[in-house]
Amino acid sequence: MLILLALIAAALSAWVIVAYNLLVRDRARVGAAWSDVGVQLIRRHDLIPKLVEVAKQHAGFERSVLERVVQARLQAQIAAGPAEKRGPESSLGLGLQRLIAVAEAYPQLKASQSFLDLQHQLSEVEDQIQYARRYYNGAVNNLNTRVDTFPDLLMARLFGFRPAEYFELDSADEAQPAEVR
Repeated sequence: MLILLALIAAALSAWVIVAYNLLVRDRARVGAAWSDVGVQLIRRHDLIPKLVEVAKQHAGFERSVLERVVQARLQAQIAAGPAEKRGPESSLGLGLQRLIAVAEAYPQLKASQSFLDLQHQLSEVEDQIQYARRYYNGAVNNLNTRVDTFPDLLMARLFGFRPAEYFELDSADEAQPAEVR
């Protein structure tokens, strides 16, 4: 009987250790994935002043579009977590889409090699944001599944693990500049 109790205690201890380590691993993946999303968002934020400056150089370009993009960038930089970044990043994507669309009406700007290069770089960054966001949301899904399913939810609650937030944009179209579509 004592041997049976010892085996049960050993099995329970092993399960606690494995479950805890899996929760820690999944939480670390979510953190690393969010960091990757952040890097791509910073890359996009860094391209915007260059794009705005090139657009400003072409006389008559609509200042209100540029101001909205700059304001959206500032709001996106201030936001911290996935839930807070959703609105500002969606607005920024929409603003960039409008900027590219308005540029179509300015042949000199549209023909500018600097503008075309920046537009291409922005398109690449948007693709990287989508890849990073998908990976992050997959990592969040793994963690949330573990936190919410039995028996791991017992360990998650005992050690204070909480579900993570997904990073969704209001619309996939809003995150893509016109050139990408």
